[in-house]
Amino acid sequence: MIIGTLRIRLILREARTLKDKRQVLQSIKEKVRQSFNVSVAEIEDHNNPRSIVLGFAMVSNEAHPVKQTLGEIVNALKAHPIAEFVDHEMEV
Repeated sequence: MIIGTLRIRLILREARTLKDKRQVLQSIKEKVRQSFNVSVAEIEDHNNPRSIVLGFAMVSNEAHPVKQTLGEIVNALKAHPIAEFVDHEMEV
């Protein structure tokens, strides 16, 4: 069994309240779940309206599909129109 994890940090420069953050966060989480069939959760900075730190997890019987899918998530979030991509850490 191969387990892949991904940690991504995003910045919301225009967010002023936690409600602003929640709207973007829910949208990102729902699109990623539907598009990539992975588990996703906010893992840090819950009370900071301008920072989103997401954790992703995926299980497979081979490493290549895990690396490929997590890499596609990174690329998708780099192109997000509102949230600015800061960095990521991937482990497989």
